Amino acid sequence: SFPSSSWRRSHDAHRQSIACKRPGRGRERAEAAQSRAEQSREEQRRAIQLVKMNSTNFELAQGLISSRYIRQAVEARNKRDNLVKSLLSQRRMPEEGWDDQQIVFFLQNLSAMDSNNFVDNIGVGEREGRIFNRLVAERYYGMSHGVGRSGDLTAEQPKAAGSSLLGKLANLMVMDALKIAGMSNVSSCAVLPVATGMAITLSLMGISSTRPGLKKVIWPRVDQKTCLKSLLAMGLTPIIIDNKLEGDEVVADMDAIEQAILEHGSDNILTVIATTSCFAPRRPEKIVAIAELCKKHNVPLLVNNAYGCQSRENMKNISSAAHRGRIDGIVQSTDKNFMVPVGGAVLATANGNDDLVKAVASLYPGRASCSAVQDLFITLLSMGRRGYEKLLEEREGMLGYMCSKVGEVAQKHGERMMNTSGNGISLAMTLDSFVALVGKASVSQLGSMLFARSCSGTRVVTCVKEERVGGIAFHGYGAHMHDYPSAYLSFACAIGIQRREVDVFAERLSKTLVEFRKKCEAAQKAKEATQGES
Repeated sequence: SFPSSSWRRSHDAHRQSIACKRPGRGRERAEAAQSRAEQSREEQRRAIQLVKMNSTNFELAQGLISSRYIRQAVEARNKRDNLVKSLLSQRRMPEEGWDDQQIVFFLQNLSAMDSNNFVDNIGVGEREGRIFNRLVAERYYGMSHGVGRSGDLTAEQPKAAGSSLLGKLANLMVMDALKIAGMSNVSSCAVLPVATGMAITLSLMGISSTRPGLKKVIWPRVDQKTCLKSLLAMGLTPIIIDNKLEGDEVVADMDAIEQAILEHGSDNILTVIATTSCFAPRRPEKIVAIAELCKKHNVPLLVNNAYGCQSRENMKNISSAAHRGRIDGIVQSTDKNFMVPVGGAVLATANGNDDLVKAVASLYPGRASCSAVQDLFITLLSMGRRGYEKLLEEREGMLGYMCSKVGEVAQKHGERMMNTSGNGISLAMTLDSFVALVGKASVSQLGSMLFARSCSGTRVVTCVKEERVGGIAFHGYGAHMHDYPSAYLSFACAIGIQRREVDVFAERLSKTLVEFRKKCEAAQKAKEATQGES
């Protein structure tokens, strides 16, 4: 029930004959498009057939056990086949999430389509998908060929029809997930087998291939090392734009961004990098305004949307920006947005401006691990569209609850929640009364105290820390500007967080603040005593 070697050779020859055509203008281009569409329909039809058990086998089984039991089994099997058929025909996340048995059923069928799992295959090449350890084989369901080919990350592999199909479906499903999250005009996606930082570097390589020789990148300051190191890894020169303060929020200076474009010249700038997910009190960029600015000056725009898919408002803003201005690519993390292990990212494009996805796919050297792709594939099947929508809704509701709950703790201890309404994911709380006791530098102890009490993910920002990243010096690192007025504690309301977790965090935070205040007061008394003696 799986493709033979002769079928694959015929299939490859058919694809090669299409590739040899040189679509010109007018009729020739239309004929080429029609040929690709017909080929796609044929591939879809064959893929659906491949995952179905031969009905003859069921008929033969009736000679061994009662036919009524066989009919019942056939009906159950057909339901599972129909779920696969629906996935292959609709090419999006299933409406309802699949159970684990259904997912394993499909993965095993896909795995059987890879040559290393053929019953009669003899592999005499240098890489034939052999796996020494059974645990490793089970972890990947026997899919050992990875994704892509040496010339293209999204290309099909003759040896791995199943893995290739999994990769194609993963890209289509994550594109559907981005639409559900609010990016309605997303038009192309590629799941990259690297985390966010390297995905940004690959994206910069893709942009650089169309703007060779350019080294300058305009980057509004964000005190997260990943993005800056991504461009430094390519030997690029960051033009760092200092932010400004609006109330409690740190915001990008739009006038300074445009001034930098004019000063350096749009023809000398590789790209602008905008950030749409960041730690409070930093506010995500006004992405529509930046996209319009880049369109006006004809400068590429790469969006670092590392964990921004969790906010539907943010995703709608990106969608609007791609429609009204210019966005060349949007990079987002798989682990932060879809609750999978670290190791993957999604490069997306919108409004049909898909050149960057194609460029990155063609620039990627060699094959890629299927780990990140498979993790995301399994997770999106398990979530389903309704499950993902529910997670987004619950997180948005939990944001208000978290702000209120932690706000009560802050007020109890003489602090306040900072007004960071422009940031739909991260929150921040002042530490002014503690600073008054021991100074800004010493309040960093609070972070380690919380971590010791099993509260991970919080950040204590003293606003006086000196940090060098890639040889570039930053004052007040962590606060996204050099002179932020208050030390603070930041934390996030991320996708998947539960009400109980918020309650426990608020309780532990309150107890830790009590203990920390005692330490601060003791330190102040000791300091006063020392000064009195002198």
